[in-house]
Amino acid sequence: MTDTTTLAAPSTPALDPQQATTRSFFTDLGAVFSREILTVLRDPFMLIFSLLQPLVFLGLFAPLLTGAMGGFGVGSTADTLQWFVPGVIVMISLFGTAMSGSNLLYEQMTGSYERVLATPLSRSAILAGRSLKEFAPLVVQGLLIAVLAMPFGFSLYPLHLLAGLALLGVFGIGIGALSISLALLSKNREWLFWSVQQSLMFPLLILSGMMLPLESGPGWMQTAAQFNPLTYIVEAERALLGGSFTDPAVLWGLIAAMATCIIGVALGIRATRRTI
Repeated sequence: MTDTTTLAAPSTPALDPQQATTRSFFTDLGAVFSREILTVLRDPFMLIFSLLQPLVFLGLFAPLLTGAMGGFGVGSTADTLQWFVPGVIVMISLFGTAMSGSNLLYEQMTGSYERVLATPLSRSAILAGRSLKEFAPLVVQGLLIAVLAMPFGFSLYPLHLLAGLALLGVFGIGIGALSISLALLSKNREWLFWSVQQSLMFPLLILSGMMLPLESGPGWMQTAAQFNPLTYIVEAERALLGGSFTDPAVLWGLIAAMATCIIGVALGIRATRRTI
């Protein structure tokens, strides 16, 4: 007599739908980010150039501010760097993530973007992964700028710097998603993408007080700056890189970053679905 025993497969607890969705999102995000970052690593020349550019900007622009900002209580080189370095880090993150749409326009011409959309990847993961790819080199840039500025009087607070970069990461996802949305709406009209992007980029940059204090500007500029989300990001970065977690500017910066991220991803998903 043959005794047959049926072995039951070990049962695994069913995942909560919300947990499964979250796990799927991060899995897709990792896949998209890995695909996108490889294109950066395969082009070391552009990576090295992107690291040198902000250093040149910092070296040429910061000395001009040392004397010009004496009336704002920022007179020494160390004080100037403490005020200016956060603005440079925000600037390079803004320019980098805003280029997501430009890269997408090229992929649309080659047809590679349509192949990505044909996969079952989450649309929000595609948007976030592409934006993080643009932001990843900027993390290295930010760390490099902060470290190289230390011999000239810049005070480095490692945990605060990492928190500042994380905040910029959230903000960068939103900016990247907005850039991708603009690229999708500007399909086959590259001139439209660049016209809108440049028309919005520089007013936002100037009205954030990123390069120069707005205290000396006219009242209408100071009022307009209050409606600029970039203003709160810059102020939060200055507070964090200045060594403060409790400054109210940090909370307002976090709110601005989250709002930008949510709005950008929502608009990006909507624009992506329209192209399917």
